[in-house]
Amino acid sequence: MIVMELNEIKSVYFIGAGGIGMSALVRYFINEGKFVAGYDKTPCLLTDELIKEGANLHFEDNKELIPEQCRDPLNTLVVFTPAVPQDHTELIWFREKGFNIEKRAQVLGTLTRSLKGLCVAGTHGKTTTATMIAHIMRQTSRGCNAFLGGISKNYNSNYLLSESSEYVVVEADEYDRSFHWLTPFRSVVTSVDADHLDIYGNYENYLESFSHYISLIKPGGDLILREGVSDLLKFNLHRDVTLYTYSVEKGDFHAENIRMGNESIMFDFISPKGIIRDIQLGVPVRINIENGIAAIALAQLSGASDNEIRRGMSTFKGNDRRFDIHIKRPDMVYISDYAHHPIEIRHSAESIIELYSDKKVTAIFQPHLYSRTRDFYKEFAASLSLFDSVYLVDIYPARERPIPGITSQLIAENMKKGVCRGVVSIDGVTDLVKSIKDEIEVLVTLGAGDIESCAEEIEKILNCCSK
Repeated sequence: MIVMELNEIKSVYFIGAGGIGMSALVRYFINEGKFVAGYDKTPCLLTDELIKEGANLHFEDNKELIPEQCRDPLNTLVVFTPAVPQDHTELIWFREKGFNIEKRAQVLGTLTRSLKGLCVAGTHGKTTTATMIAHIMRQTSRGCNAFLGGISKNYNSNYLLSESSEYVVVEADEYDRSFHWLTPFRSVVTSVDADHLDIYGNYENYLESFSHYISLIKPGGDLILREGVSDLLKFNLHRDVTLYTYSVEKGDFHAENIRMGNESIMFDFISPKGIIRDIQLGVPVRINIENGIAAIALAQLSGASDNEIRRGMSTFKGNDRRFDIHIKRPDMVYISDYAHHPIEIRHSAESIIELYSDKKVTAIFQPHLYSRTRDFYKEFAASLSLFDSVYLVDIYPARERPIPGITSQLIAENMKKGVCRGVVSIDGVTDLVKSIKDEIEVLVTLGAGDIESCAEEIEKILNCCSK
């Protein structure tokens, strides 16, 4: 295999180009003036946008469709997502021809070695916290580059470019130990709740992976841990790395004087540098208090002023699929959310119930992965039972093959009696919404699979039934 520096690359070929993380790199290399091409399984809005921006994409696993510009191993980098099966025809062809083939995380790792990486790790909250950091830093003269795991509503993109900034904001993804390729300068760790046990085998290995990630922080940098996380990890920081803690109520960075009401949340931010009063959340849901504290802490350590922080937090619009409010009428609300872990679902449920305490809340949830369902079906059932009524969708398999006995029905059977109203296929979701539209007061669709593909049609259905 030929190893190249980024400045030696003329062409980049992406296998899995339409993934939210991969597409940010597609945009980066297009901006760098490289010839960019690639494959994805199915076309979508994001791949349509990438094609308009200059990417040469196709949707058939066929090595004959690889453009001539990407057939020279001396100047072509191949980037793939671990979600692509190892028997992928194009991936096999590139391997047999000796191309330089890297995971997305390896490419991001190269960037964090050449720039100062502001990284966000953790089981939950990575995308929102990272996007908050990027938005705050964009209010400053320092600016930032950013590779985000979601589409920022402020910028309508998951990739932000600065020609002059020394900072790059990156989500540190623990799946497949991808974050071990990174070299953070500053990092937040939001949580270490068990996940991806299909990869790690057990929780102890999962924790060890985070401990190793933390050891990669550059000398002179900072680590910001959520309160309680340090009790679970065994790690050794470089002597010149400063450790801080945060949470809503305590830690080096925390909130005081929290005020909630009239669909608004304000608080005072307490840090070793003093107090920033009257911070207003642009997306006023309770979990964003904690996400906001982490984001403000990292931005403040990176030079953001009090007023820049206030402006960034108040104008933050959130991300697509992260507590994304599609309809907000007096008679009806529709929210889509990426929550796909039991704790994320619990946070989403608590936020919705708090915001709409006088309304009935209906959830439609699509489990993501057979292995995650197998490992956490009881926890999913407990979190989903917080809603008034729930409809389950068949499991989204992603990279996995079915596991005998593991279906959405397993979650249904463990939910509080009377909450689960049934299980449907993904093709039956819109018909389900049509059948229950007259009883919907607040609807939330949850999951990291293809349930998002139903959101536009659901919005149309519900907008046609004004009460």
